[in-house]
Amino acid sequence: MKRPIAIIGGSGVKSILKGEQKVLGTPYGPTPNLTIGEVEGRPAIFLPRHGEAHSDPPHKVNYRANIWGLKSLGVERIIATNAVGAIDQSLTPGEIVIPSDIVDVTKSRAGTFYEGSPVTHVDVSQPYCPREREVLAQSTASAGRRSPKDAVMACTEGPRYETPAEIKMLRTMGCHIVGMTGAPEVFLARELEICYASISFVSNMAAGLQRTLSAREVEEKGRETSQVLNKILAGAIASMPESRKDCPCGTALSQAQLKKEVVEVAQ
Repeated sequence: MKRPIAIIGGSGVKSILKGEQKVLGTPYGPTPNLTIGEVEGRPAIFLPRHGEAHSDPPHKVNYRANIWGLKSLGVERIIATNAVGAIDQSLTPGEIVIPSDIVDVTKSRAGTFYEGSPVTHVDVSQPYCPREREVLAQSTASAGRRSPKDAVMACTEGPRYETPAEIKMLRTMGCHIVGMTGAPEVFLARELEICYASISFVSNMAAGLQRTLSAREVEEKGRETSQVLNKILAGAIASMPESRKDCPCGTALSQAQLKKEVVEVAQ
């Protein structure tokens, strides 16, 4: 039996599948109400990142419960969607971006499952699954949209938007887009050896690059883009390989945990 592919996103993406509704208990609290069904004949699960009524702000999302809950359902692949602001001025609202790397500048979020022993240092040299990124890029092209080959996402704390000075700093750091929900989600998925990639839509230009920033503007751009996003997601899920031999995600813990004798020598 094929393992389910999970989609993490907002209400506009939920329409891609219908099915059983379920809330899971986890060691970190309950998940949001999950939708368990099929996309293009493949088992799929939709998780509303901010809750069904979009009631959880980005810094209060229970990322650990979300990722743990998906893992408990046998999920080995996650495709996340994000609304982002464009730092790179060659990008414009409505464009699709598949991040290749991420800079985490959040402040208060629980960012790991490994708070104690065994001490675990997970490699994130490729934070996003390269195979999933490839499939998403192919599906984006098939939908008649382009996406940059490489793009670095900056994840900020929120819920406020960034200042113009912060955006200048992030541009200097090599970031192309900015959002509030990329981290620690991507790192938690890697800690549980789940393949994870993100498809982002540019909802606005970042602070300092347009007159003001509006949450309503972001919401409206999300509604406009949801149809093409769903088309890309459906195409990617249909062509996603079941095997994970050609990516580093499924063996992320094989060299990540310190052996007891190493810890004792260190002491």
